[in-house]
Formats: sequence, C-alpha cells, structure tokens
Amino acid sequence: MVYEVKFEELSPAEWFRRNREIAGLTNPTRALYQTVREFVENSLDATETYGILPTIKIKIEYVDKSRNWVSVYVEDNGIGIPRDEIPNVFGKVFYSSKYRIKQQRGLFGLGAKMIILYAQSTTNKPVYVRSAPIGSDKIYEYVLSIDTVKNRPVIHEFREIENRYYWHGTAVKVVIEGDWSRAKRRIEEYLQRTYMIAPYAEIYLKGPDLTLYLPRVTTKLPVQPKEGLPHPKGVDVEFVKQLIMKDLNKKLIEFLVEHFDGVGKTIAKSFLEWAKLDEDKIVGKLTEEEITYLVSKMKEYPGWRRPKADWLAPVGEEILVEGIKKVLEPEFVAAVTRKPSSYSGYPFIVEAAIAWGGKIPSSEKPIIYRFANKVPLIYDEGSDVIRKVVEEIDWSNYKVKFPAPLAIIVHVCSTKIPYVSAGKEAIADVTEIEEEIKLAIREVARKLKLYISKKEKEEEIYVKYATFSMYGNEVANALAYVLKKDENEVRDLIQKLIIKKLGLGDVNATNKK
Repeated sequence: MVYEVKFEELSPAEWFRRNREIAGLTNPTRALYQTVREFVENSLDATETYGILPTIKIKIEYVDKSRNWVSVYVEDNGIGIPRDEIPNVFGKVFYSSKYRIKQQRGLFGLGAKMIILYAQSTTNKPVYVRSAPIGSDKIYEYVLSIDTVKNRPVIHEFREIENRYYWHGTAVKVVIEGDWSRAKRRIEEYLQRTYMIAPYAEIYLKGPDLTLYLPRVTTKLPVQPKEGLPHPKGVDVEFVKQLIMKDLNKKLIEFLVEHFDGVGKTIAKSFLEWAKLDEDKIVGKLTEEEITYLVSKMKEYPGWRRPKADWLAPVGEEILVEGIKKVLEPEFVAAVTRKPSSYSGYPFIVEAAIAWGGKIPSSEKPIIYRFANKVPLIYDEGSDVIRKVVEEIDWSNYKVKFPAPLAIIVHVCSTKIPYVSAGKEAIADVTEIEEEIKLAIREVARKLKLYISKKEKEEEIYVKYATFSMYGNEVANALAYVLKKDENEVRDLIQKLIIKKLGLGDVNATNKK
C-alpha cells in the first residue's frame, strides 16, 4: 500500500489566525479586553516615546447586540504613520517598528494584527484606520483587511482629507465578537492601572453603560530608552550568523567591538585570548563549527561588563507615587527604583511601591498591582513571580497585621521580559529578577514600618494626653481651691505642663487636633 502525504505552506498571517489563543483571544470577554489593551499600548508607545503627553480616546459600542458584535475605536495624538506605511503596519504580520533592542510595551508588533485577524474570523469586518504624521497637511484614511494566504494587506477603501487643524495621531476602529458585560470590569481595571503607571496620560472611555475620564495629573514624562546593542551573553548562534552576514569582511575583534554592548578593544582582546580565538580572523570565513564555538564561549566568559541600562525607561519614583496617590488615594505611599541588574545578558530594573490606608480596602492578603514595561498584568497572577515573593514575606516583621489596607505595586522593565507564556500576563520565576523584586519590596516595607511605628507612638502619646487631661482638670480644680487661684488659669498651666512633657508642641495646635 502506498501512502500519499500532502504538504503545504502556511503563511504567518494564517498561522496566527489559527492560533489566536497565544495573544489571549480565547473567548469574547478576553478578546474585547485584549483589543482595548493592544490599541491603548500602541497609542502610549506612539506618544510618550516621542515626548508627547498622551491623550487617548476610547469608544466601545454595540453593532449587533444579539450576536455580541461590538466596535472598538481608539484614537491618540501620537506621531502618526506615513501614508504608504499604514497598509503594511495593519495588514502584514511581522511588519513593525519594534524590532529593536530597547524597552518597549510590545515586542513583535503583532498585537494590532492579531486583533484584525480576530475581527475577520468573527465578524468578517475590515479595519478602519485614520492617521496623520506630525506636520502633515493631509489625513489618510484606509479600510483594509489581511490576505491571510499571502500575508499582505487588502485595501478596500482609501482617501486623503485636508488636515485643516493639523491634527496628528492615529485612530483605529474594528468590529469584533466581544462580551462587553463581562469584559467591562476588566477594561476599567486595566485603564485604572495604566493610569497608575502613566499619570501623565489623559484617558477617555465611553462604553455602552460606562463613562470613564482619567485626567492628566503630571506633565513629567519618564526618560525615554535609547536603542542598544545585544549583550554577548544574550545571543544565540543564528543571531550571530545574521550579524556576520551583514559584515563579512570584518576582523573578529572589530566585529565584537562594533556589534555588542559594552565590548571595547581591551575586553574583546581578553575574551579572544581566553577563548583561544584569532582576533584577526575574518568573520565571513568562520566555519559553522567555529561560529557555534564562538557563541558558546561568549555565553561562558565571566569578564563581560554588565548590560547598560540606557535602553530601559523606568517610571521613576516621583511619577509612580503621583499615579498611586491619584488612583488608590492611600494614607501613606513610598516607592523605590532599584539600580539596573541583568539576567542572561538582558538588562532589567525593578521598581516597587507600597501603599497603606486611606481608601485601600482591608484584606487578608496584600493587594498586588503588577506591571511589565509599563503594561498592567491583569490575568494569571497566581503564576507570577511577584505573587510568589509577596507571599513569602513575613509581614509581621513590618508591623502589618491582617486584615490590613495594604497594596504592593511592582514594575519590571527590561529589553526582554521573561513571560510565563505567550499571553504575556505573568513574569517567570527568574532568580535574578526574583531577588531584585524581594529587595525592592523589603526596602519600601521598611519605610512602611517606620511610618506605622511613628503612628503607634503618636497614638500612644495622644492616649496619654487624653488621660492626663481628664485627671488634670480634677487636679486643677483642687489646686485652685487650695491656692485660691483662678480655676481657668491653673487649668491652662497644667495643660501646658502636660503638652510640654509629652512633646506635643503648641497648645492651640494640639487642641485643634
């Protein structure tokens, strides 16, 4: 018997259409949440990265409620997209401006395309895009879809409009199958958390039965990351082969200096001597075995400098505190930005904050707010290393007794976040990152302990003050009678003596309290 096996090629667009679950598009509820998330993150990247204070408008409405068809419209005031790039940006998988070594919210530029593919699969509706670059006298409008077989855009409509008011930015509208009633709470939570980490943004949301306005509370933007070079410990054989193909005639020592982070001639020379490699060897003449050997030695060499943090953009303690105060309205907040560290050749920075009291509800465990590259992580908290670290801390050491109004905020920024899965909702248990998270949380927890200790001391003093004042009145009455003095005069003298002994300061200020 002869068996015939049929082979065929699958385009990237078709592969991702069939495997939309990897982008979190598992059901109508998650899909609607993910759509808002992807477009909002693109809007933030198109604004703050270029020094523009973000203004983001979101409108969600039913198109056909009986079939759970909803339209999602997101508009920003970013740098916009050139006319000829718009079809590829929204209609071609693996076409993006994000293939650079620096901190970014997205990594592959897949998010928007996955949403468009989901829309095509569920409602068969194309995407509407309107955009104008800064200074453009034209606004460009496209209606397009993705040819999943050929992985290229299909343009249904196009027009140019006079840009009378010199608007700039991008607006996107898709019609998808989405469950608004179930996704509403998640979307609101996501926007609130985004606002917490980016209080310099102004965000509007208009939903079928929800209106949300988050006003800008600071005009200070985080320092933006620079584009960097790969670290020698963070590369693989295929990546090095690609670099060699671009620079075939370079000597090995020159190749290392020009293409890798923190590698000067002295370090390159030391490495090549340690690895027993010829520094004058032309990289284009390296054999496959020699390239493999080179990469393995690059990973093993202990003398490389730590990766630079120039391509990272932490939020910063000041902005983080502003956002937490606005969203959580706590009684006390403290934040810390740790010094840069690295894992497997990738630089990262951990920021942590602790918030206490005020409008934070009491609970049996700390309330955790997780962020990665300024993106709120809403799902899969149980799989996240941040949850693990928080649960391992003995909070009684910091004078916290549960139930308590305690919130922990942790932000990890890196050129490569080690997510647990493709859904990008939980950070993996990497030893170096876990240790930095632990140190950051303990640092802010010590500040909370000092605050609680101070409050306890103040409460103890005021209890004493109330007790002494109560008996002081009786003593004043008795002394006034014995000394034949004015009762009010004696009472004021005793009151001043109590305040002085307890260190409470001015009488009037104390009485006001």
